[in-house]
Amino acid sequence: MRLIVGLGNPGSRHARNRHNIGFMAADAIARRHGFAAPRTRFKGELAEGSVGGARRLLLKPQTFMNASGEAVLAAASFYRIAPAEIVVIHDELDLRPGKLRVKQGGGSAGHNGLRSIDAMLGQNYWRVRLGIGHPGIKELVHPYVLQNFAEDELRLWVAPLLDAVAETLPLLLDGAPDAFMSEVARRFSPPDPRDQQAT
Repeated sequence: MRLIVGLGNPGSRHARNRHNIGFMAADAIARRHGFAAPRTRFKGELAEGSVGGARRLLLKPQTFMNASGEAVLAAASFYRIAPAEIVVIHDELDLRPGKLRVKQGGGSAGHNGLRSIDAMLGQNYWRVRLGIGHPGIKELVHPYVLQNFAEDELRLWVAPLLDAVAETLPLLLDGAPDAFMSEVARRFSPPDPRDQQAT
């Protein structure tokens, strides 16, 4: 896997949104593995570095979420990277906060960033789904995903989860998604929903 894509919306006002956890993951990966400073290329911010002893590309599309596929297609076409060599990290409403799942292919489940990438590249890329939970009512989804994480969430589970993802990423990029998920789970436990309800 040669191209890692974190999904989010550009600009400081979106930086801590739930929808931007993909951008946050990309930043954590860049810090952990010492990626070079990003350059503005392919309608995104592109950084180069080494993970697991191999050269990798790290892309944060700057097109806004709904047009993420434009940036991913531009980078993949230039470097001749097949969809199966691309990992997309994104927020997932259907997983409780802090849960992580990896899969290749599948539908977009209403995620506009994935829908855009599907339209440009097909569905054969890898997805790292980072759970942010669901507000419970469909009409609340849009404001919920554009809401900032609370300070307690950032400290208690967002930062530890992203650190575990960044540390363990070589397993995924070397083609061992199950080992990657297991190792993230060993290093990080999602918050118990009962504890959140009690606070």
